Amino acid sequence: MTQPYPSAVAVVALHDRLIATPGWPAQEPAAPDGGLWRWVQTNHLFNCRLWAEEDLARRTTVADAEIAANKRAIDGFNQARNDATERVDEILLVALGLVDAASARTDAPRATVPAGARLNSETAGSMIDRLSIMALKVNAMRAQTERRDVDEAHREASRGKLARLEQQRGDLAGCLDALLADAAAGRAYFKVYRQFKMYNDPRFNPALVAERATERRAEGAGAAARKA
Repeated sequence: MTQPYPSAVAVVALHDRLIATPGWPAQEPAAPDGGLWRWVQTNHLFNCRLWAEEDLARRTTVADAEIAANKRAIDGFNQARNDATERVDEILLVALGLVDAASARTDAPRATVPAGARLNSETAGSMIDRLSIMALKVNAMRAQTERRDVDEAHREASRGKLARLEQQRGDLAGCLDALLADAAAGRAYFKVYRQFKMYNDPRFNPALVAERATERRAEGAGAAARKA
């Protein structure tokens, strides 16, 4: 019987394969499937785009408008990354039989957790999200070990950091496997934790609410002036 969840090895392999794909992340290859793996890939896509924008946002010799554009892109990519993480959790919880499928995408999903199962504070989706970021860190640090425009001391220090990053990724992968195995066996469970990114929502961000109120007042004054 096929297990209802992915192995960490498969997740790590997908992350590394996508980073090595020509054109990624500007161009996205077809996902392995239209369900769980689609959202694992989408999460990785936006993490990769975030990584590139974060680098660009640290520039000091470009116009402020360019940095502002980077910051706006970062907000959008971060929202998309979190949305994909939540979809990963929803799909896994349904596959593991830990939540009612009809309510999985709501803000109040109905749990079907076995009695006595422990609640894990970190979700499987957030661990997969962290593995995506670890893949980027490993790739970037490996590039530092291969630079020819720096001295050997820099490359040697980078090799030490690379080894620690790979160990950290291995530890995290092991924890993901353990959580999913325990969840499948009824020993543990996790929940979808909605991020509710208020700064991206014009209904909740107080600065955007104030901007919209100012616009409405200006529109009202303009309409009144035209009638006068």
